[in-house]
Formats: sequence, C-alpha cells, structure tokens
Amino acid sequence: MAAVLLDSGDMRRMLGRMAHEILEANQGAEDLVVVGVLRRGWPVAKRLAFLMTQIEGTTVPCGKVDARPYRDDKPAVLEDNSEIPFQVTGKRVILTDEVIFTGRTTRAALDAVFRHGRIQLAVLIDRGHRELPIEPNYCGRKIQTEKDDHILVRVNELDGEDAVVLEKDGEQTPQEPVSARGMK
Repeated sequence: MAAVLLDSGDMRRMLGRMAHEILEANQGAEDLVVVGVLRRGWPVAKRLAFLMTQIEGTTVPCGKVDARPYRDDKPAVLEDNSEIPFQVTGKRVILTDEVIFTGRTTRAALDAVFRHGRIQLAVLIDRGHRELPIEPNYCGRKIQTEKDDHILVRVNELDGEDAVVLEKDGEQTPQEPVSARGMK
C-alpha cells in the first residue's frame, strides 16, 4: 500500500521553511554554500540554495557530491560524479539529501566533503532507524516508518513531479522509476 505524504505544495512550503531556518541559524548567507548528495539530494539542494539566494539577495553557491565512492557497505565505485565548482574551505557547508535512514549515505557524503569545511546537514525527510549516530541540523519532516517500508521522494527535475510517497512493506507504486528503489 502506497500513500502520498507530501504533494508539490507541501514540499515547496517545507523547503521555504528550511531555507529560512538555515539562514537564521547562520545569521544570513555570508560564507554559506550548499552541497547536494547525488541523486535526489542534488535537486533539493539547488532549490534550497535558490530560495536562500532570493531571501538574502546574495548568491548561495550550490554543488553536488557523489557518495558512492565512499560507501563502506556497498561494492566499490570508481566513478565520482561530484561537482563542487567553488571553494568550501572556511565555508559553512549545508550538506543536503532528500531522506536520511540508516545514516550510511550521509556518512559517506560527510567523508567526501568533511575535509573542506564545517558541515551542517539538511534533509527533506527523516525516517529514523539510524545505524550511525548522525542527526540532521535541519529537517523538513520526521516520519515514523517500519524498517521494511520505503520512502520515495519524487522531484520534478528527475521524475516529472514533486511528491513524497510512503510504501508500506516494500510494495512498489506502478509509476515509480526503477532507479529510485534504493534505500538511504
């Protein structure tokens, strides 16, 4: 059984709130950069950076990081699709992903970016069940799930729509892209 938890309007409002929270906590956009975890964390990061740029009138740079080469629980991947076209040393880095689950993807992304600057974590959805002691600084929504459930975040840039869907007991929704089945 699949249930839509958030629609595009809900996601837009949630990201607006998160952008304001990040700016308030950092006293504005000065020395702030956003780095999105590939795949669906990247569009979320771009939206956050755009919203903060609109609010502050100062460009908030945005890059993307590929956490796959840093995973300790998956087969090694040599290809690294990271693109961070700005200096992060001495910056306040907002590492952004769409869902946090066990924390393993986040840990790998932290390894990829950590050596460059101070990092804060922003996630759209926190579904609990952490295997590592990692908590987001900014969270759109906490959702209680069972371990076997799946949270699918659809983003317009990749999926043609914005939505957050809860799949109970691992059932797939018919229109779900195969590439979105991975758990964070």
